[in-house]
Amino acid sequence: MTNNHRVVNILVVGVGGQGVMTASEVLCETAISQGFDAKKTEVAGMAQRGGVVSSHVRFGPKVLSPGIACGEADILVAFEAAEAMRWCHYLRPGGIAMVNRLHLVPPVVSLGLFPYPPDPVEEIRKQGIRVHDFDGSAIALELGDKRLVNTVMMGAISESLPFTPELLKERIVKRFRIRKPALADLNGQAFDRGRAAAR
Repeated sequence: MTNNHRVVNILVVGVGGQGVMTASEVLCETAISQGFDAKKTEVAGMAQRGGVVSSHVRFGPKVLSPGIACGEADILVAFEAAEAMRWCHYLRPGGIAMVNRLHLVPPVVSLGLFPYPPDPVEEIRKQGIRVHDFDGSAIALELGDKRLVNTVMMGAISESLPFTPELLKERIVKRFRIRKPALADLNGQAFDRGRAAAR
């Protein structure tokens, strides 16, 4: 867990349809429920067409701005491997990159504007960054729904936050009990699997 007396900076990145914005909302809601000031900002671009999506989440005793400065993120949560590589320079020294190994080729690659890196995770490690990588998408598919990847990734970072994993899990499950009751227990399982995978 991080220090309760400073602002925690979490950068969540991925592509449209992976639940980046939902994950950032849940993080903010949980932080606020524990008395933290919390702010977030997001860039969706072509999210509905599989374009890149990013969200800055900041919480602590007092947060003045939602934007994370380059080199100040404590945690990079990447739902897609190349997006992890693209944003890893935002991590502070000693920050953690939690990376889903999934490779999704974005439109900019399909259009021939940029090449897709052969091994994004290895490129991040070469920069001396601490990386926890695992196949979160495979876990989600094992549980029956690829959209569970955002809950898997929330479980993965849950032990690096200034509140307990149980609180974050409870917030996620409660959210689904209200909106999609049939998926509540499944999201609880996804959270537990992500938490175990990160270890």
